[in-house]
Amino acid sequence: MSREQETIFALSSGGLPAGVAVIRLSGPRAFECAEALVGPLPLVRRASLRTIRTRNGLVMDTGLVLLFPGPNSFTGENCAELQVHGGRAVVSALLAELSTFPECRLAENGEFSRRAFENGRIDLLEAEGLADLLAAETEMQRRLAIEHSSGGLSELYAGWARRLTRGRALIEAELDFSDEEDVPGSVSDQVWSDMSALRDAIATHLSGAAFGEIVRDGFRVAISGPPNSGKSSLLNALARRDVAIVTDIPGTTRDVLEVGLDINGYRVLLYDTAGIRETADVVEAEGVRRALLTIENADLVLALSEIGAAGTELTSDDRFLSLGTKADLHNENPGYDICISTISGTGLDRLRERISVELAKRADGLSMALPARRRHRLLLEETMKHINGALSSSGAGLESQAEHLRTASQSLGRITGHVDVEDLLGVIFSEFCVGK
Repeated sequence: MSREQETIFALSSGGLPAGVAVIRLSGPRAFECAEALVGPLPLVRRASLRTIRTRNGLVMDTGLVLLFPGPNSFTGENCAELQVHGGRAVVSALLAELSTFPECRLAENGEFSRRAFENGRIDLLEAEGLADLLAAETEMQRRLAIEHSSGGLSELYAGWARRLTRGRALIEAELDFSDEEDVPGSVSDQVWSDMSALRDAIATHLSGAAFGEIVRDGFRVAISGPPNSGKSSLLNALARRDVAIVTDIPGTTRDVLEVGLDINGYRVLLYDTAGIRETADVVEAEGVRRALLTIENADLVLALSEIGAAGTELTSDDRFLSLGTKADLHNENPGYDICISTISGTGLDRLRERISVELAKRADGLSMALPARRRHRLLLEETMKHINGALSSSGAGLESQAEHLRTASQSLGRITGHVDVEDLLGVIFSEFCVGK
């Protein structure tokens, strides 16, 4: 028997100890195992309180039993759930007993969700959304994950796939049955105007990809500036706890420190970087190199310098926000975007609001029906490239144009997992915890 045909089980609820622990089973022997533990089974989808025993009759616990027959279960297989008291010893005894059943084993990371995908209960985009929902830490991450896991984005892509299929069908009809009276003599009006509109729809959708990745992965804010300009103090003030070591000695920060914040429901990643200056110290020089790399990859850069002091010369663009620090010691200077003091709190609320404004500018009225992973973005770009190829290759003949639309369909299908994604499955489902 292959591993895919074995019955799997795992703790599917949170960490122990807890008020309740949920043990999930899925596979051909799920109901048989449940019956061996609790006796006669309850009606399907009806919670029933039962005594749970070992096969030797030793009572392990009392809990609720629920049965979900396939194919209308989460995994598409027969599933059973045992809701027991969430003590470590109870769960350990129950898992140990289940492991004695033949053809039953502990589930691997994400194996329940993988079986749901392989049995057609969810597609790959919904599975990724489910993983993101489990990992969500902020409200916007939750909303984005719900949009993906509930199938809203999958339906959008399915509609695009149907348009591509229709276009290909009309082209093939003209190629194969051009002498038939009920086949149009030209597909240009029916296909190419729709393909042009589809390309534009994908382009509009892709314009929100950068924001989707920001919502999912976090808005990266680098704190930069010369030594002793107050970078670590600002990190601590925004985090409202002592994360970074603060001293008067230049070069205290040698590596990049990261702190996650929740600002208006968005995950914001703050990076405290080494003071930027010329140095002969090998360790500090490495810190400066990492600081410059962090600045290069940031979505927003807080360029600090003490009010009245010379700042660090950095190539600036619209990602840079100049902050004058130590406003408690100096008069505010209009040459900075914001003047702040981590001692008195001057300007900190204004800075938080400015970060919110920068996020809002990137949102720009976008919904949460957005591509949120680099994989999605690259495949959508590939789809659009092939549609463009079909539109621009009329001189090469309908066969060439049809081939472009076929490859466009394949690229789009890889997003939801409808074609050729076997090499991705191990990576994607390894993100899940055991029991999901």
